[in-house]
Amino acid sequence: MSQPLKAKLVGMLEVVYPELDCDFLAEQLLGTMEVAPNQEPPPAHQNNWDESDIVLITYADTVQREGEKPLQTLHRFLTDCLAETVSAVHILPFFPYSSDDGFSVMDYLAVNESHGSWSDVEQIAGDFKLMADLVINHMSARSRWFENFRKRVDPGKDYFFEGNPKDDLSAVVRPRTSPLLTPVQTEDGERYVWCTFSEDQVDLNFANPRVLIAFAGIIKQYLDHGVVIFRLDAVAFLWKEPGTPCIHLQQTHELIKILRLLIEHHTPEAVVITETNVPNRENLTYFGNANEAHVIYNFSLPPLLINTLVTGNCRHLKTWLMSMPPAQVGTTYLNFIASHDGIGMRPTDGLLEDDEKQRLINTMESFGGKVSYRRTADGRDQPYEINIALWDALKGTAEGGADHCQLQRFLCAHTIMLALEGIPAFYIHSLLGTENDYARVENTGRLRSINRGQWQLDKLEEELENPLRHHSKVYHELKRLIGIRRAQPAFHPNATQFTLHLGLQLFGFWRQSMRRDQSVFCIHNISNEVQQVALSDINLIGTDQWVDLISGMAIDDLSGSITLKPYQSVWLSNKPGSNSGV
Repeated sequence: MSQPLKAKLVGMLEVVYPELDCDFLAEQLLGTMEVAPNQEPPPAHQNNWDESDIVLITYADTVQREGEKPLQTLHRFLTDCLAETVSAVHILPFFPYSSDDGFSVMDYLAVNESHGSWSDVEQIAGDFKLMADLVINHMSARSRWFENFRKRVDPGKDYFFEGNPKDDLSAVVRPRTSPLLTPVQTEDGERYVWCTFSEDQVDLNFANPRVLIAFAGIIKQYLDHGVVIFRLDAVAFLWKEPGTPCIHLQQTHELIKILRLLIEHHTPEAVVITETNVPNRENLTYFGNANEAHVIYNFSLPPLLINTLVTGNCRHLKTWLMSMPPAQVGTTYLNFIASHDGIGMRPTDGLLEDDEKQRLINTMESFGGKVSYRRTADGRDQPYEINIALWDALKGTAEGGADHCQLQRFLCAHTIMLALEGIPAFYIHSLLGTENDYARVENTGRLRSINRGQWQLDKLEEELENPLRHHSKVYHELKRLIGIRRAQPAFHPNATQFTLHLGLQLFGFWRQSMRRDQSVFCIHNISNEVQQVALSDINLIGTDQWVDLISGMAIDDLSGSITLKPYQSVWLSNKPGSNSGV
């Protein structure tokens, strides 16, 4: 009997481990995943998503209630308030951890007791597609594996990447300003471990195939507990070779292919997402040939969109959108404007000039934001990300400062995101309009905490029920817009997209459904001034009936024009879906 899966897996493993018996290694991996060597592959170029898919990003304990485990409170909030709004939930690391709000994992196979249990996780997975982090690049210095590394015993003694201060590390790309190598005392004397992110986050050594096998076991457990979307955290740094940049190496790409192959043969509807906060062209490589990530984060979108709305000029956003290749069927983009991290500045490399980046930084700082830095190969510190809540990031303009258009500007940003090619993802604090949390920054000493606040459920419900509060206005209008989007075939993540040329104050694009029976012209006034749109510039088909999905306004005179207030958006469609504003 032929074994196509095993043969394919062996071929990939030989790229990474040319000196090993890859036939035996493939058997170990398939056995760990409980996948047959002749398992049939899922259909090629299969979209495991459609226009109804909306992702919510949240920590397990963002919403809390006295006397209840946070995962149970989160499930209550999701089912009571968002069951008809989101299809998938990304719960940020919910494992025992020692730092970085969960990303220094101490035990991959346990749920943090303060959050709840695996049963609580499974309850959420029963009602929503569950997305979880595979924190694959590094592990906590307080983990059992790392304690075993110190003791030089298994499992763990050779699970972490060791460096040598004498090695040429000048080319290594750094996302932080902290030292790359950290000295630690072991039973064999002092060793230097590789720490891409912090001394508490020690990089794993995937040159040891036993680490890969261990992660196959971790993945299998996650699948068993209902995880169907895997976010590969910081995966670009996975493979290290002194003398190289140690980012995007061929072995890293091959390991992603291997993990995807194992995951999709176990669960055909599962999805792999790569988290690679890097310049746009580098980010796009993680699609491979539709055989690596199913989905990649659209990291250039947040800084470009925020820059557009605070400058009132869409030139860079439009140029970027025109340059973005349509994702192959079976792959797509994850669109987001805010996350638990800051607004990445590296994804603007090649897209914004240095003075434009600095202007954006200055504007965000004037709105209460902070800046985190990374260290370049020549020892200079460069802005890595801006730490700010999105609500505050859009409180005004670069020229005029804070103004009265904060809500309209904030909603415009999300209306654009909802309509773009790809799957929209909402950070919970954006859905709720949460402000900068300065007290949390002071308590933790970490700038990223500014956008990692927590809500008591009773207080949150009170805010959302008060129509005078901006939290309520944001929440209810975003839910309405999401409901409209979810009913439009033209907003399928892989539906056709073309950029419109309407000047620098109007950002527009055309979406067409995969069956070509629905068109939506998405036009957004990204300025603080009233704008006129000549309908003749859009080329609406005269034989169709056109309506704005957002307002319900019918377009009767195709030779006329429409007036857009500051930051107003229209979605002009010839075939309104059931949840439109009509």
